[in-house]
Amino acid sequence: MTRRWSLYMDVLPPAVIICYECIDMALLTLFKAATLQGMNNHVFIAYAYAVGTSVLLPVTLFTRRSRAVPPPISFSIICKSVLLGAIGCSSQILGYISINSSSPTLASAIANLVPAFTFMLAVTFRMEKLAAKSRSSNAKVIGSIISIAGAFVLTFYKGQSIMNSSSLHQPIDFLKSVDSSWAIAGILLTIDYFLVSLWYILQVHILKEFPDELTLVLIYSITATIISTVVALLSVPNSSAWIIGLNLSLISIVSSGIFGKLIGNIVSAWAIHLKGAVYVTSFKPLQIVISVWLGVIFLGDTLHLGSIIGAIIISIGLYAVLWGKATEEIEEDVGGSLQSPSTENAPLLQSNRAETFEKKIDGNV
Repeated sequence: MTRRWSLYMDVLPPAVIICYECIDMALLTLFKAATLQGMNNHVFIAYAYAVGTSVLLPVTLFTRRSRAVPPPISFSIICKSVLLGAIGCSSQILGYISINSSSPTLASAIANLVPAFTFMLAVTFRMEKLAAKSRSSNAKVIGSIISIAGAFVLTFYKGQSIMNSSSLHQPIDFLKSVDSSWAIAGILLTIDYFLVSLWYILQVHILKEFPDELTLVLIYSITATIISTVVALLSVPNSSAWIIGLNLSLISIVSSGIFGKLIGNIVSAWAIHLKGAVYVTSFKPLQIVISVWLGVIFLGDTLHLGSIIGAIIISIGLYAVLWGKATEEIEEDVGGSLQSPSTENAPLLQSNRAETFEKKIDGNV
């Protein structure tokens, strides 16, 4: 049982999060391809949230009915979940507008600000401990800085070509292609990812009071669907833009609705409930590594030395953050086992002896 729990807590969350990051980058690439064929991003967001909500609604209702004692839903939880939906929907709208005028690669590069934003917010709201003399705290801070530095190396330094492709596609050189639209997209993406960090922090707060991930995601999805539909109706009055045929746009909407808005939000809530916001967002620097490899494999981009160096630096930083988080959890577990409410000031050996002595007396009586 202990081994299974250790596997569940230590191995499964990072594996699931990494798979989700791969899927997320694939969905962004698919969205970009669909918008190049004329799909409106506001209509896309509204339809994607509607698909995710329609699938999640019966699943959540069935799950709550099957539970013996489902967590009660208070008015405070509903208000906080609605606020979560508003923040998440605003983040999605800003993100897709930015990607529509730039690329998923730029989005994945700026996404490396999420761990830093999340860590600062977590420390501000006292969700994370920051002790100058603690090895775990220093590892998390240094690891976050290293990951961000590696992302900048991967983004701005190309270096020698390692794997050439016969395709005409070439990787984007950010230093040579920055114009006004890309600058605006970068600013919007920065705001987007700050909202993402705030979204993670608010989820942690809600899940402490209401440990029901499916119901939380359902209320969030309903709110986001309503807001995104209103925004789309106001922004896109042309009814022809709402007509989606059997093409790449439909595939992108359904895929994003099911894998992004539904499964992705459930995975995020589950991982945050288990490991916390800082742990989950520490995997964000992997997005740019994934986007580079997707470009090489599926788009025929060229792999450069800078991509390899940046990926190695990001991996080192990610390992430092995970090590710091694991060390912190071990220290908390050891501290909790050495001290209990009934024997706060008694040594562990002494308390065990006392319990054994009491059992012997009870047996003799």
